[in-house]
Amino acid sequence: MIAIHRYYRITKFYAFLKDTAYKGGVTILIFVAVLAGLEYFFIDINALLNSLVENYSPGIVFSFFLISETFLGLLPPEIFIAWSAKSITPWIFLFFLASASYVGGIIAYFTGQLLFRIPSIKFYIEHKIARHIINLRKWGGFFVVVGAMLPIPHSIVSLASGLIKYNFRNYLLWALFRYIRFVVYALVIFKIY
Repeated sequence: MIAIHRYYRITKFYAFLKDTAYKGGVTILIFVAVLAGLEYFFIDINALLNSLVENYSPGIVFSFFLISETFLGLLPPEIFIAWSAKSITPWIFLFFLASASYVGGIIAYFTGQLLFRIPSIKFYIEHKIARHIINLRKWGGFFVVVGAMLPIPHSIVSLASGLIKYNFRNYLLWALFRYIRFVVYALVIFKIY
């Protein structure tokens, strides 16, 4: 245990976690501030979420979220968690959202493996997300957990995992922390909406 602690200290894993937690905290605060500002000055978010629940079928929303979670995490999951709070069965919808995020990560993982076979794309991606790949090689499962729990796009970590051929079973295990993130965020968001 002491050797692992020393290794993480030498490889600056703790500094990375601190930096990521700080950035994640700032991102969450900005997101909450923007939502509060929008709610106060421009739109009624509750009415907007109610409208989304009434006008779009859950299948469409889940499909859209799966696409978002597969390709670089285009939309923050918090929007969809707030949407699920307005449904008749919010915890079941939350489970489906978390599952869509998990499956989106798996698709991104296999996309990374496929891209690894194309030399020009491999070169481009390795340079675009080089920092994430270096960290994943150094810290393995902990980096996948960080990607699952914090506001780092989960799909980028998943893509990098596939790109460097990180053990798939280990990836599946560590990516389960994505469910915990959804529950923790839901406990806060469900109280607001």
